[in-house]
Amino acid sequence: MESKKEFFLECYKLGIIKFGRFTLKSGIESPFYVDLRPLASDPKILKNLANYLLEMLPLDNFDLICGVPYAALPMATAMSLESYIPLIIKRKEAKSYGTKKLIEGIYQKGQNCLLVEDVITSGKSLLETIPEIEQEDLRVSDIVVVLDREQGGKQLLESKGYRVHTLFNISEVCDILQETGELSDEEVKRIQDFLQGNHIQFEEETRSTYEQKLQNAQHSVSKKLLETALAKKSNLIASADVTTTQELLDFAEKVGPHIIALKTHIDVISDFEYEKTITPLKAIASKHQFLLMEDRKFADIGNTQELQFTSGVFKITNWADFVTSQVIGGFDSLDCFHNVGVVAIIGMSSKGTLTTASYREEALKVAQSHPNVIGGVSQNKLPEELLLFTPGVNLADSGDGKGQQYNTPEHVFKTLHTDFIIVGRGIYKSENPEAAAITYKTEGWNAYINSLEKKAIQG
Repeated sequence: MESKKEFFLECYKLGIIKFGRFTLKSGIESPFYVDLRPLASDPKILKNLANYLLEMLPLDNFDLICGVPYAALPMATAMSLESYIPLIIKRKEAKSYGTKKLIEGIYQKGQNCLLVEDVITSGKSLLETIPEIEQEDLRVSDIVVVLDREQGGKQLLESKGYRVHTLFNISEVCDILQETGELSDEEVKRIQDFLQGNHIQFEEETRSTYEQKLQNAQHSVSKKLLETALAKKSNLIASADVTTTQELLDFAEKVGPHIIALKTHIDVISDFEYEKTITPLKAIASKHQFLLMEDRKFADIGNTQELQFTSGVFKITNWADFVTSQVIGGFDSLDCFHNVGVVAIIGMSSKGTLTTASYREEALKVAQSHPNVIGGVSQNKLPEELLLFTPGVNLADSGDGKGQQYNTPEHVFKTLHTDFIIVGRGIYKSENPEAAAITYKTEGWNAYINSLEKKAIQG
């Protein structure tokens, strides 16, 4: 393909941007008008556009593509043809006859859908579209846009936790057209003045500090986690997905000084013996002042969960500070965890997860009302009274090809208001786990500090 600049100039020849005086739908007079619909009439340009958009994205993250009606529909169709990712079609309004469906196509609950938009201004059309897609128990995390008018829509969507990928913005376009003589300096100045005076004003939703959460914490484990975070200036939980006792103990010793908790899957330890595995692990945790989180993901009736928790070879009740549990068994199933904190599984990070919007809503009701629950594992914001544990955090910010989707520390603290990041392969698979733990500790703490900055956004 030609360069991005050359590609834009080819698109520009189709009359996609006009300059002058135009009254927008909002009633505001704009010095430019954008209409990308002509791109659909040039097959070569439409094909190249699809590939430019796809190049910006971690394609392993998506099961479906959906264009916001109507201008983005041909773009989404072209992207589907180029990527072999299935397309679904959203109607502007449901049919009044037949199936009366709003979303057309073949899809399954829990799938992750990429939204495609032609132009973003206020973000209003996307904020209207996303809930309609999520009502079908589909997940939306990413939006790809051809042109950002730079009037605040992108920032608004990002503040709500969505990742927005833009191919061009209006400033970049003006620079290209000024350089090629299509726009005069005076016209560019008029556009810049318009953008400065017509930004959507909104204030970022602020988050509570660890100190504030500590003051309001009711559960002893919540308090200990927050106290440890403040003392160590760390919000890092390392996932020890290893299979032998020696690997577990070595890993705990290396990362211990830099973490607030070690997450274990104790039932995958092939040579587990309580005295040889747990006793030294507890000693390392005490030495380096971190908590033990057993990621058992209990998911049964209360009586069975109590036996799994207290009995058997693992005797989790004797050593874990907090555990993870599904809430599929309902409120009463969590009563057995009386001496530990519970992190409820509200949503999972894997592609195609069945923790859909309707499930998350019901799971959240249980989590908020049960006294044993200290927080949740989720890819979405949680109410302030719950601690948010976010898995799948990796500095690479890409998938692993097996359904795992990663988030950067900056993204999860700024947009999801997470409290603690859970890092697995980024640490235990690294050549130097201790150095990796230090890096994630630093990045996570800096991301938390930066997320506390309260400022008015002028998109």
